[in-house]
Amino acid sequence: MNHTEEKYGWLAAPQAYVSLKNEADKVVVFERAGLLFVFNFHPSNSFSDYRIGVEGAGEYHIILSTDDKRFGGFENIDVSSKYKTEAMEWNNRKNWTQV
Repeated sequence: MNHTEEKYGWLAAPQAYVSLKNEADKVVVFERAGLLFVFNFHPSNSFSDYRIGVEGAGEYHIILSTDDKRFGGFENIDVSSKYKTEAMEWNNRKNWTQV
């Protein structure tokens, strides 16, 4: 996270927009400084094809995954994946994508 701050300056950016706080799934999604943050705090569940709302249309890619082995993760996430948006409102955002 510190390296992403150095590169993108997201801590100094204007307030984040939280588009999802799902208590049951324990997932939090927010946008800040042109970045999309997706956190899964569930102790045992992983999710595939999880739909989230995003304001900016286009293609998203992973810059940090704590599921990487170097962080003690299980490497369930393909960090080379690209996530394209669909133009339809979701979670009060103009577009959505699935992660």
